[in-house]
Amino acid sequence: MSNLSSLEELASKKSVERKGIPPMARREAEQFLRVLQGWTLVDGSIEKEFQFKSYLDGLDFAYSVGKIAEEQDHHPDILIKWRRVKLTLSTHSVKGLSENDFIVAAGSELKYRQSGLG
Repeated sequence: MSNLSSLEELASKKSVERKGIPPMARREAEQFLRVLQGWTLVDGSIEKEFQFKSYLDGLDFAYSVGKIAEEQDHHPDILIKWRRVKLTLSTHSVKGLSENDFIVAAGSELKYRQSGLG
């Protein structure tokens, strides 16, 4: 892992094709998680549930995450609940985690913090 010092630095990276590359080791994933407040490792993926003031705020956030994911060509599982949105990220082509998951997570985290929706 490169020596990432901030959420902004991680979010500014560009996802790359990972097919044929082994999944990220747990130790490396834990290093990336130091930059991502509130995210957890769960069964070869990372996840976080975000809280919102209203259902529509959650929908707006989910749409924003969809745009980030599309720009990165990397697509999380998004579960929309009443005033909550849960994101789960993994890289299907490596059957586990890759740096791409953390890039999309960082972009999503920044969007949440900057939006004031929570």
